[in-house]
Amino acid sequence: MLEQRIQQQFFESADLKYQAADLLARPIADAVQAVLGCLTAGGKVLACGNGGSASDAQHFAAEFVGRFERERPGLAAIALTTDTSILTAIGNDYDFGQVFSKQVQALGQPGDVLIAMSTSGNSANVLAAVQAAHDKEMTVVALTGRGGGKMKDLLAETDVHICVPHERTARIQEVHILALHCLCDAIDTQLLGEQDHA
Repeated sequence: MLEQRIQQQFFESADLKYQAADLLARPIADAVQAVLGCLTAGGKVLACGNGGSASDAQHFAAEFVGRFERERPGLAAIALTTDTSILTAIGNDYDFGQVFSKQVQALGQPGDVLIAMSTSGNSANVLAAVQAAHDKEMTVVALTGRGGGKMKDLLAETDVHICVPHERTARIQEVHILALHCLCDAIDTQLLGEQDHA
């Protein structure tokens, strides 16, 4: 019984990934172009989200600054979820809703990219970060689910929306990390050329 339940989790995750492949390939490719343009112009990528999405922001930044699967110089990326002094100071002195937007205001420059993750699309502090990014003339790559929530209405024409067609947080996050891995792989391929997997 327990093993069947575990198998069902695998099947549901795999089914969603197959379903999402056609739907999300174009927005992920658009995100690649936005990030590549940013990096080649000397810009950086900022990433934020709450909970599991905070972990994804850190995971993504680590693969950019360190490496993904190939040796290359580090790429400029900062997870806005990691500095406990900044997070607690802003949360205490201002409001938790500003923990990311204050960092975007301080660190963001025109031409930079914000990767904004919210499975519901309704996280107030992520929405505030999107607004701050627009104020800084940054491009936003939004990763959401559940139809995109309030975030879809905040996005500009030049932004990219990667919206997973599902309601469950766990399934949405599983596709988000795959999308981020696709982004890392495609950026490396654009910068370094195709890799021989022989």
